[in-house]
Amino acid sequence: MQTVTEVLTAATDSVNLINGVNTGTWEVVDMTQEEINDMIQRNVDHLEIILAYTDPDVVGDSLDKSSYTDAIATGNTYITDNS
Repeated sequence: MQTVTEVLTAATDSVNLINGVNTGTWEVVDMTQEEINDMIQRNVDHLEIILAYTDPDVVGDSLDKSSYTDAIATGNTYITDNS
């Protein structure tokens, strides 16, 4: 069984991808805007699922989750701005 910290550490890949695409530092060569938006959406969905986990109890844990919630907001804004 994974700990909350392990689950959140694994979810950091999604945070990095969303933020990287948003800042233009993530490689998206040969991808259409629709494909990029779909990729962002999958990662936003992944983070939302992770933050809702109750086993381990990510929801109830007091660890700072702002980088994950910020990435969700960034991803949603990116998709809105590039649709």
